[in-house]
Amino acid sequence: KDMVVQLLSSEELETEDERLVYESARKWINYDLNKRHCYLPELLQTVRLALLPAIYLMENVATEELITKQRKSKEIVEEAIRCKLKILQNDGVVTSLCARPRKTGHALFLLGGQTFMCDKLYLVDQKAREIIPKADIPSPREGISACAIGCKSYITGGRGSENGVSKDVWVYDTLHEEWSKAAPMLVARFGHGSAELKHCLYVVGGHTAATGCLPASPSVSLKQVEQYDPVTNKWTMVAPLREGVSNAAVVSAKLKLFAFGGTSVSHDKLPKVQCYDLSENRWTVPATCPQPWRYT
Repeated sequence: KDMVVQLLSSEELETEDERLVYESARKWINYDLNKRHCYLPELLQTVRLALLPAIYLMENVATEELITKQRKSKEIVEEAIRCKLKILQNDGVVTSLCARPRKTGHALFLLGGQTFMCDKLYLVDQKAREIIPKADIPSPREGISACAIGCKSYITGGRGSENGVSKDVWVYDTLHEEWSKAAPMLVARFGHGSAELKHCLYVVGGHTAATGCLPASPSVSLKQVEQYDPVTNKWTMVAPLREGVSNAAVVSAKLKLFAFGGTSVSHDKLPKVQCYDLSENRWTVPATCPQPWRYT
């Protein structure tokens, strides 16, 4: 029994459908019902019941005879139904384990957005086709950049209504569903890009302004690029961009960083592709975009 519980409760259990986990638990119980039915509550707690499709949860799980005849199992399912209703009605944050996705490194999160000083964080559950609200970003701001490293999401910079352009770095732990603060960046910035490369975080370009000034002046698009090591919790400067940009699309591929387009120092749309080679610590311009891009 202990091995079954360990397997079905694992965060690393990869499954396309939580119904497979429920059915596996149910079949294990039914294989030797007389001896195993007492373990049903413990096995039900390994299933992310609130992530089951609503119809399946109500019509298959809640009406299962094994569950309805056992008080503890019935209470577990009823709690999952309450969590499911909160999710469907977008009624606040659901923190129960029965609503936590597995393998959260594969989950999709939505942070912030066009709304001024947005502080919202949502999980997109592609299996259940639902959007689930999570814990709000502690410091509302606009112009942030977000990047995932493992099961943690790093929110850098941005500008707020009171403290101007920020160096702050907030970290969201998707496994424990909580926020913490990391070491601040060396340069306050907003409208920048960020990406992961070899388990380190890179922030690229953006705008900056004196602390306390809002709206911040976007007159200078930064060349500065910083690297953050999550192991040491330290930032270091690396080679600067060939041309300062803000609002560029920044991605990593094949052990290199790429900055596509963006807004140049002269406020024009930049058509260049800038590439950072980690082994040489230098930027080059290997190509031109088919058209000038920014805010991509």
